[in-house]
Amino acid sequence: MSSSKVRVAIIGASGYTGADAIRLAARHEGIDIVALTANTHAGKPLAQVWPHLAGLDLPDLRRNEEVDFGSVDAVFVGLPHGAAQDVIAALPEHVRIIDISADFRLKDAATYEQWYGRSHDAPELLAQAVYGLTEHYREQIRNARLVACPGCYPTATLLALLPLVKAGVISTEDVIIDAKSGVSGAGRGLKQNTLFCEAGEGLSPYAVGAHRHAPEIEQELAFAAGLPPRDVVVNFTPHLVPMSRGELITAHVRLAEGMSAADCEEALREAYRDEPFIRFAPEGMLPATQHVRGSNDCLLAVCADRIPGRAIIIAAIDNLVKGSSGQALQNFNLMFGFDETTALRQLPLFP
Repeated sequence: MSSSKVRVAIIGASGYTGADAIRLAARHEGIDIVALTANTHAGKPLAQVWPHLAGLDLPDLRRNEEVDFGSVDAVFVGLPHGAAQDVIAALPEHVRIIDISADFRLKDAATYEQWYGRSHDAPELLAQAVYGLTEHYREQIRNARLVACPGCYPTATLLALLPLVKAGVISTEDVIIDAKSGVSGAGRGLKQNTLFCEAGEGLSPYAVGAHRHAPEIEQELAFAAGLPPRDVVVNFTPHLVPMSRGELITAHVRLAEGMSAADCEEALREAYRDEPFIRFAPEGMLPATQHVRGSNDCLLAVCADRIPGRAIIIAAIDNLVKGSSGQALQNFNLMFGFDETTALRQLPLFP
């Protein structure tokens, strides 16, 4: 990597993922943030939209079409699904893209249309896109032009389960994923169910049996098992927790013949032996969202189930960092030759 900084634009800077992308990238020694876009807030200074970032000397927010992307090296895209693919398709060929939206995660255009309610109009880019689960696609990410960062729920779930499927210690059948996320996972837009009086002091399931992250999880588990994507179906139920950020998944899995929970833990520890952001809960403790808040860490634990032949795998992440913008920056570091942990070394914030 040359000594000159990478010129970066953050598209969708007024959303929660955009804000965390700015927060992390602003302290990256190799990044020069040259443009911030947010069409509904165009013309406003960053401090007016994000007062906690007021101390940064950064450009005012602009509309996408007002940015000269010819002078940009890389973009982080934090737009809603559907909107991202159109913006990305119009970017110059030299621009490298770290997409935090859902538009390039699913490899099959028909599956995307089924779950996201619109056609995928950039199939050539869909074919190019590399799935951005850093620990499992590291070498492909290094040379990619377009990296599709996973959703927050798939990040936690797949970090917990992919090594187990690859090692053959669990079955891809009868996987049950109980997932819980902070309210920031629903985005910054005004929605009745995320109002304080609606979400506070309670816990609620949503999108039961119909969440868009399920086919993403199924796709990756199938790839790991060497199966067609439609041959893997998981039971996935998300819940809304009255906290700003954080995510915890509890996966109930069927063990392969002759395998045990201890074999699961051994497989996970072997797979992640040298990974800077994957940690295991200390003995006698279990992962909790407050143990990873603000960090790019994923905290794992394995428990034996009282049902014979089954195990319980638990993973906790910060949905806006490892589940979103932190993972995006980790991928950026790979793409541009920086140490993978650059600007991501912050410890969890507790309490």
